[in-house]
Amino acid sequence: MCGRFALTQPLDVLTDLFQATPDNDLPELPAYNICPTVPVATVRSDAGHRRLSAMRWGFLPHWYKTPGDGPLLFNARAETLARKPAFRDACRSRRCLIPASGFYEWTKDAEGNRLPWYIHAPDHRAMAFAGVWQDWERDGQRLRSCAIVTTAAEGAMRQIHHRVPVVLAKADWALWLGERGHGAAVLMRAAPEDALRFHRVAPEVNSNRASGAQLVAPL
Repeated sequence: MCGRFALTQPLDVLTDLFQATPDNDLPELPAYNICPTVPVATVRSDAGHRRLSAMRWGFLPHWYKTPGDGPLLFNARAETLARKPAFRDACRSRRCLIPASGFYEWTKDAEGNRLPWYIHAPDHRAMAFAGVWQDWERDGQRLRSCAIVTTAAEGAMRQIHHRVPVVLAKADWALWLGERGHGAAVLMRAAPEDALRFHRVAPEVNSNRASGAQLVAPL
């Protein structure tokens, strides 16, 4: 799973990297401790024109009467994405990229203490998580929301957690966004083992209120 992540690259770097037009509602960057229910930067494609815009991290199915009406769907399992009622339509026609510099996972020591890890690309470049999105509207309230697609971890990552976000290679972004036709299902797999690095970080990040570059520093 992925319950926290970081995005530290500045806006101009992201717009150039994703070749996307930025909207005015983007969250402030850098952000070292992004949690579910907050706005996150996403990339979606409209007939090949990419937009970098904010969406609520926490997918809202159309039948939710309020944003808190059901489970908080911040992750979507790749194995069931096309079948689950909440996600199946979005899987076909509303896919997005969710930029990230890295994400956090936790293990436990012998005493049950939560030990945080930071997982990132080898060169600390921005990554793109596979995502799905949905517009939700009820009683005049409208929200655009998203979820990160996850899959089974491979290799050394399994030491930390059995699930990881689907990290898409740059060459696959267009296919996931629907700009190159059909066939995006083949992309829902774990990244190659050499595509991710991880290190322990201080327990300060255990609090969702913590912030600052020190959260990603090696312990």
